[in-house]
Amino acid sequence: MGSRVRHGRRLQKIMKCLCPGEPVGRADEKADSSESLATKDYYSSTASGISGLDGQVESRPDSGNIEEAESSLRESGILNYEEARALLGRYEYQEGNIEAALHVFEGIDIGALTPKIKKFIAKNRERSKRRSRNYATPPMSIHTAGLLLEAVFLKAKCLQVLGRFKEAAQTCQVILDIIESSLPEGLPENFGAECKLQETLSKAVELLPELWKLADCPREVILSYRHALLHQWNLDAETIAKIQKEFVAFLLYSGGEEIPPNLRSHMDSSFVPRNNIEEAILLLMILLRKVSLNKIQWDPSILDHLSFALSISGDLTALAYQWEELLPGTINRRERYHALALCYYGAGKDLVALDLLRKLLSSREDPKHVPALLIASKICCENPDLANDGVSFARRLLGNLDGRCEQLESLANCLLGVSLSTHSKIAISNSEMFERQSEALHYLETASRMTRMSDPLVLYYFSLECAEQRKLDAAHQYAKRLLNLEAGSNIKGWLLLARILSAQKQFLDAESIVCAALDQTGIWDQGDLLRTKAKLQIAQGQLKSAIETYIQLLAILLVQRKTFGSRKKLYKDYRDHARNLEVEIWHDLAYVYISLSQWHDAEMCLSKSKAIKLYSASRCHIIGTIYEAKCLYKEALKAFRDALNIDPGHVSSLISTAVVLRRCSNQSDPAVRSFLMDALRHDRFNASAWYNLGILHKAEGRMLEAAECFQAANFLEESAPVEPFR
Repeated sequence: MGSRVRHGRRLQKIMKCLCPGEPVGRADEKADSSESLATKDYYSSTASGISGLDGQVESRPDSGNIEEAESSLRESGILNYEEARALLGRYEYQEGNIEAALHVFEGIDIGALTPKIKKFIAKNRERSKRRSRNYATPPMSIHTAGLLLEAVFLKAKCLQVLGRFKEAAQTCQVILDIIESSLPEGLPENFGAECKLQETLSKAVELLPELWKLADCPREVILSYRHALLHQWNLDAETIAKIQKEFVAFLLYSGGEEIPPNLRSHMDSSFVPRNNIEEAILLLMILLRKVSLNKIQWDPSILDHLSFALSISGDLTALAYQWEELLPGTINRRERYHALALCYYGAGKDLVALDLLRKLLSSREDPKHVPALLIASKICCENPDLANDGVSFARRLLGNLDGRCEQLESLANCLLGVSLSTHSKIAISNSEMFERQSEALHYLETASRMTRMSDPLVLYYFSLECAEQRKLDAAHQYAKRLLNLEAGSNIKGWLLLARILSAQKQFLDAESIVCAALDQTGIWDQGDLLRTKAKLQIAQGQLKSAIETYIQLLAILLVQRKTFGSRKKLYKDYRDHARNLEVEIWHDLAYVYISLSQWHDAEMCLSKSKAIKLYSASRCHIIGTIYEAKCLYKEALKAFRDALNIDPGHVSSLISTAVVLRRCSNQSDPAVRSFLMDALRHDRFNASAWYNLGILHKAEGRMLEAAECFQAANFLEESAPVEPFR
């Protein structure tokens, strides 16, 4: 008796939900099942019918009790069988009885009802078009159709809660299949608004990709997202934007490359993404356009995702354009300056980035902006023309840190040391140069001490500075420590150690280091290592071996160009580096053939170089060297001047011009001296410049100056690496 009373109360609750304010059980007021008052008032009674579940899952009630409640609903004369089960299942779901709700929903034969629902929706669409009310009684009402589709949706939610994700996704897919097959051209406006059918559909469209994610079916996830975005579901702008953002996150961070979009679904003139990254970028740019048009609210995550996508695709200039197109007031102006500076710095446009940082660091903005000072110092530190600014930025950075962050302070000391080292190369006097070099070494040593010799970047620059100041034993020690610290993962560490060993004239050991690095390096990254190996072989007089090494390197670059040739944007920086390296290799080969007096082969190398890069100071210098070897001094002088027209600071051409002028004896000694001093101004460690300056002093009778120059040339020659350290 108690059980019957309890279920009677449950029935009363359900009936109150259906018909608020109406007496329960009045048979004379019941309507036809296809247009029942219950299903009409059901949707208007509450808007929380498709809400989430916060309660705990209760144990499944006795199936006999469910059947009893269902029978009571049907016998009341208000609902048919399917409607009764749909409403009872909804009630159980709201009460937190997930297993009981699922048991009720499974009693609805949605497969048998699908044709009726499709037929009704299709006919309802036709009636809306004709705007006529002269039609036969439909197989069901719009309210009944909405009620049954909601039951399917809630069944999918129950399966999700119970961990049956694949079944849940398949169940949810049924809703979309029914609507899409009934309305292949898309939903009309205000479709099912009066019965919450549109709300059910919108939630199903959002839920389906999430269910496929939980089922670990990435292919279906992508297909369901594309289906949600490409079909006309009558979703509002914010819902579409939410789906797009979730799709972007999956494309970028799912860890796999799934199926590309179907090319047949696009017009010939439209852009077709080729991979996950491009598809994500396209979606993000659509979202940004919607923000600009005020169709959706601004969301910072859009720009965060776009920054990541364009960064890994190597197109930071495009990212900068997106930042520039943001409407004023969308983001803080200082944040915009900083982000744009990062973009242009990453794209290799250092001067543009520096101008933006100067604006950010002006007195009107934020002169103590630590990240901006850090980047500005990094941009300037290795550029001779900006080294003085780099010193200033680094000192300001140290002053603003004031000991608050030891890690940043060590980095600031490192950047200050590198800036001073670069600035020393353009010092007017020797005393000024030595003072700056001493300061540079001091700050780099301070940075190394602060990091306990455990920061690879600091250790690299410290070793490099020691090497350039010809403190080769210390440089060797720090380079070995750097290599151990990085476990050989950075090519720069291998190259630095090999060059230091070559400066110590330990060519065999240096070549062994390069060979060890080649064994641990991928084939596309072997270019600089192979070139260093060839230079080491030349230093040992193994010219034929050097030629073979150069040919091997050229073969790798040829395959690389064919492999990456079609991917111009994605591999732009990589391709430019390979192109410049190839030009330098042809020039190196030309010098080798000149030393062997094989003029024709040298000229062939130069023609190959010209086909890649039309104007090159190095190529003009090689042409002049060939003429000089043939004693054609006039033609040689013209070639050297051509090189200086292309690059006024080309040291080899400055020295060669001075040598030819001295040999011709038709120019005054001041002109020769001017070229040699200009060469030393650009490269104080050039042994050839010091040697030729010594010869000039000797010819003029200044023996003391000549001796000093010869001594400097001898010291530099004995400690010169096969390639510049930096």
